[in-house]
Amino acid sequence: MPTREQFPIRTVSALTGVSTVTLRAWERRYGLLRPVRTPSGHRLYTHANVEEIRRVLALVERGIPVSRVRQVLDAETAARAPDAKGSPWTGYQDRMAAAIARLDEQSLDDVYDEALSLHPIESVTRHVVLPLLERLGARWEEIDGAIAEEHFFATYLRSKLGARLQYRMRYASGPRLVIACAPGEQHEVGLLLFALEARNAGFRPVLLGADTPFADMVIALRRSGGDGIVISSSVDPHDGVLERDLRELVSSVAVPVFVGGATSVRHRRAITTAGAIPLGVDLEDGVRLVATTLSSEEHTT
Repeated sequence: MPTREQFPIRTVSALTGVSTVTLRAWERRYGLLRPVRTPSGHRLYTHANVEEIRRVLALVERGIPVSRVRQVLDAETAARAPDAKGSPWTGYQDRMAAAIARLDEQSLDDVYDEALSLHPIESVTRHVVLPLLERLGARWEEIDGAIAEEHFFATYLRSKLGARLQYRMRYASGPRLVIACAPGEQHEVGLLLFALEARNAGFRPVLLGADTPFADMVIALRRSGGDGIVISSSVDPHDGVLERDLRELVSSVAVPVFVGGATSVRHRRAITTAGAIPLGVDLEDGVRLVATTLSSEEHTT
């Protein structure tokens, strides 16, 4: 049986937009993937496999023949291997944190672009951006100016992530998701990171931004013909938002409603009782759960 870190080929196909036939061909002909096998012979893929598939797609879009992709991937792996001192991620975090402390956008840009030139954006997000956001958040009550640092970095990320969301958006053809921050939620970075992860998985995000009333989410869903609603929330909602308002939202639409962020961990029971689906805080796991849920909905209708 698949574990939390292993996905069947059908789920991977939904996440990446690559057909199961192509995935099998990449493995057999070009040695691009090495999924594990169950005793019955079924393939199971990991997060690393999914990242590799997305990297293959990026290389093919650049005009590199599939037959040469394995060679390019091996060369890139050797080039970015950490030295004897350990992982490169801490170094990126420290250099970016120093630039943020100086409010030096040029230096911050240089480090971020360097990381992205050597590593997939999913890896940079997981190992650099998210830990750095946690580090900055922990400094709020300890260091003068920490709030300014966090706002500076959040503004920088909004610009960067927004540009990436628009890049090649017209090629997406998967389900359309209305993605918004919960009422009262002002922090958009988590929302943008999820939207980017969803777009990389083939979804078409309809991004509404911070502090969005539930009623406006319903209007956006109807106007866009969306296939689901994803709500980002990191702060504890006001009384009645989950128990009453979220329940009313779920009952007023005919598509799944998902809630991600720290709220979905702290208030998981209230969210499920309201009829919504908690996604947790892991971006890849959240997108995977959205994909499998929508796939199940499609096959039951």
